[in-house]
Amino acid sequence: MKTSYATLCIMLTLLLLGQSELLCMAAVTCNALQLSACASAITSSTPPSALCCSKLKEQRPCLCQYLKDPNLKKLVNSPNARMAANACGSPFPTC
Repeated sequence: MKTSYATLCIMLTLLLLGQSELLCMAAVTCNALQLSACASAITSSTPPSALCCSKLKEQRPCLCQYLKDPNLKKLVNSPNARMAANACGSPFPTC
């Protein structure tokens, strides 16, 4: 009985953690223009600014969506964009 109760508690905890992550992702408004703060880092390989890093982290849940857009894919998938994301400690998700 104790094992079942412990298993139930663990499952409920994991479920709640998963839902809170989904809620955080749902709160993000995907807007590629938010990444304009990263324009110089993406186009000229200059180090990303603090604002750029903040926007990259905020827009990270949207990056896969941006990669599906033919107009954005070239910029978002560029080596400089990936270097900027890595420099900000927010590497691209696996899409």
